[in-house]
Amino acid sequence: MPVTVNSGAGIFSFQPHKNMNMRIPASYKYCLLCLFVLAACSKNKSVKPVTTGGDDTTVTITPQKDPVTAPSVGFFLDDWTPKTFVAPTYSTVAVPSGNATVTINVDYSTVITKVPKYLFGNNAGAYLPQLATSPGLINSIKNLSPNILRFPGGSISDVYFWDGIVPADVPNSLFDSNGNPAPVVYWFGSNTPAWQLSLANYYTALQQTNSTGIITINYGYARYGTSTHPDQVAAHLAANWVRYDKGRTKYWEIGNEDYGAWEDGYKIDITKNKDGQPAIITGALYGQHFKVFADSMHAAASEVGAQIKIGALLNGTAPASWNTVGLTWEQGYFASAGNAADFYIVHDYFTGTDNETAAVILNTAATESAAVMSYMNATTTKNGVSLKPIALTEWNIFATGSRQMVSNVAGMHADLVLGELLKNQFGMSSRWDLINGWGTTGDDLGMFSSGEPSVTDNTPQPVFYHMYYFQKYFGDRMIKSTVQNSSAVLTQNIGDIVSYASSFTSGEAGVVIVNKGTASQIVNVNITNFVPGTRYYYYTLVGGTDNGEFSQKVYINGNGPDISTVGGPSGYQTLSAVSSSLTGGIKVLAPPRSVIFLVADGKK
Repeated sequence: MPVTVNSGAGIFSFQPHKNMNMRIPASYKYCLLCLFVLAACSKNKSVKPVTTGGDDTTVTITPQKDPVTAPSVGFFLDDWTPKTFVAPTYSTVAVPSGNATVTINVDYSTVITKVPKYLFGNNAGAYLPQLATSPGLINSIKNLSPNILRFPGGSISDVYFWDGIVPADVPNSLFDSNGNPAPVVYWFGSNTPAWQLSLANYYTALQQTNSTGIITINYGYARYGTSTHPDQVAAHLAANWVRYDKGRTKYWEIGNEDYGAWEDGYKIDITKNKDGQPAIITGALYGQHFKVFADSMHAAASEVGAQIKIGALLNGTAPASWNTVGLTWEQGYFASAGNAADFYIVHDYFTGTDNETAAVILNTAATESAAVMSYMNATTTKNGVSLKPIALTEWNIFATGSRQMVSNVAGMHADLVLGELLKNQFGMSSRWDLINGWGTTGDDLGMFSSGEPSVTDNTPQPVFYHMYYFQKYFGDRMIKSTVQNSSAVLTQNIGDIVSYASSFTSGEAGVVIVNKGTASQIVNVNITNFVPGTRYYYYTLVGGTDNGEFSQKVYINGNGPDISTVGGPSGYQTLSAVSSSLTGGIKVLAPPRSVIFLVADGKK
């Protein structure tokens, strides 16, 4: 049996030889103990015994070890940088009275993934205001720090001509989503109306917000162009954009949801086509064309001394049975293109378009994120190709009817999505979108208001504040956290409480606590393999009492909108945290439908 020695500087064990049938003389025990202690200390220099409290108790801290980068993250971590936490101003509050209903257990030593900075991106659609003349909006985006902005994004990409020139071989009409010919409006990089972001202003916005670009190339032109070789002509146009870009943009994607009937180029007039393409697109044809685009664009990048990555469109989840093109998209694409793509692109809007409840919406963050990554692993394995970095270049919720999209619940959902994307190890994501437009029933996918009655344009919606605090108070590594109820059963989330934990290179530990339920909970946070400092700080985000469970307001430590009837406090950057001493541990009150962003001091 193993022999355990408690030296006061740690606990060490050894296994006697099976023939060691003798009693150890008492006079040797002290020397033997010293040998064990010296050996342990010399062989485990990275394991640092740390004395806590005022007695003889010692704790062995297991050091962090970064895991191998997952293939689904890959090069999106190339620009990873360590984060240093700067403690905010704070006001001291008493620890909640009463017993905790839930305990969050955080293991500081177990790293799930480093945090890719490109996970916090957004879409800068072509119908964004001319940002160069919108300093207030630019400042908000800079504060948000999305790190990556997609352009021109969405279905506009497949009718977008970046150089401002109308090609002679484009038709006057294209097929609509019902398969009928309809007049088409082409978009250009040289557009100057106040509500259409020009290409020049997009590049300026990247500089002003310290962001990297991801550009969506016009793939539809390879289908509906009427030249002898429309794929080559469209690829040459894309390559010229790469030359013009001169390395300012790292990431490029070929087309937007071209497997869908709503995209221009999904169906073409074969009487005008000159290279024998089918009327309806297939995954195999897209794969064939993808290689033409990628070859031309990589060659152009080499000419200007740039390094770029090019992504291909995949479904992300199993298509509906009615989507005959989608059902064979991956099979056809991989048969044609194999491993040609540098990364894979997926989209997910998490909910249906029904008037869904808050509970239904919030639960989709975990189920959908896991389903997408499961599908990507399965489809690449099935088709005999490598899993590549995964970019979720569009995501949001589709639920309508009760202003779900502009509610505090949408902000909570965004927090859950970011946590789940990290847990499932996505490489990049871009939420749809910065500005969209107010619908007749109060539906608006935009992060900033546009056309909303009695609300100033560009006012941040609640999701802005949630994503701002998530990134600011989440560290540079996601670490393991589980939730424990009174039965001591460990899972990722017990009932209504969900947790995502992180560490900062500067030594602190962060925890995002989401209460999806309608009852308050007292939450205890237990952090192991961690040397605590003196205090913990946190911000609590909750909705208001307006609009039922879909409040359009967010209160941050009790501070709500000071001017507008929607959104949050204008002074969000300088709000004081609330704080308590780490003596005695961490305990907080999580109100109904709330998110807490907490950071505990730590010692390196």
